[in-house]
Amino acid sequence: MSMKKELYSTAEAARILGISRIAVFQKIQSGTIRAEKVGRNYVIEKDHILELVGETLGKDRKQDIEMVVNKAMDEYGDALRKLGRE
Repeated sequence: MSMKKELYSTAEAARILGISRIAVFQKIQSGTIRAEKVGRNYVIEKDHILELVGETLGKDRKQDIEMVVNKAMDEYGDALRKLGRE
């Protein structure tokens, strides 16, 4: 996916995400999609769209992953280290 612009309209975001434009508006209203209102329209930042399609990880997602990895290491660290030596 080639994304050359920095801001995308709701119609463009819908096409990229593979959902309807109405679904994009619903996700904006629920806070799932971060958008800014410009005049009568919304625009969505390229980086946020990339987060949504999973090409990049957002700060919150990275923190979630780190927390899960740390929990696994706390619970299973000794077993994982032993397995690593085999």
